[in-house]
Amino acid sequence: MVEESGGRATAYIGLGSNLGDRSRNLSGAVERLSSIGIITAISSIYETKPWGVNGSQPQYLNQVVAVGTKLDPLAVVTELLAIEHSMGRARTEKNASRTLDMDLLLHGETVLEASGVTVPHPRLHERGFVLVPLMEIAPDLIHPTLNRPISELALESNRAGINEIA
Repeated sequence: MVEESGGRATAYIGLGSNLGDRSRNLSGAVERLSSIGIITAISSIYETKPWGVNGSQPQYLNQVVAVGTKLDPLAVVTELLAIEHSMGRARTEKNASRTLDMDLLLHGETVLEASGVTVPHPRLHERGFVLVPLMEIAPDLIHPTLNRPISELALESNRAGINEIA
């Protein structure tokens, strides 16, 4: 169930890093999320295989953070892009290794496709590396277009190579 009160929606944000000091990149991103709202939950960190890439890449660290926010989804994504940039993210090619990747997974019960932003994230239900940490902090959350709990989606996803580290 999504909690929305006082004009706040819960935004679930996926974090990933596979370049540089991966742990520091994630902790730096979490610190900066206060610009979006109030952090209400943080998953453990998981080490995962690269997904959807050709060739070899270093392993990722992934995490999901819940943030109570008054910002709309477009403003959240704008802020996430600014945080990525401030932490050295260079967008070279699709699915390239990165110091930091931040994705808006869900924003309350919002369903949106506008200005290059799609909520819920269009591949959320396919990505075990995001579903597993999301299930840790919000197992009963219902995916707003699939009408299924995150725990169900996570258990059905490919979880090979996803290992909790902290």
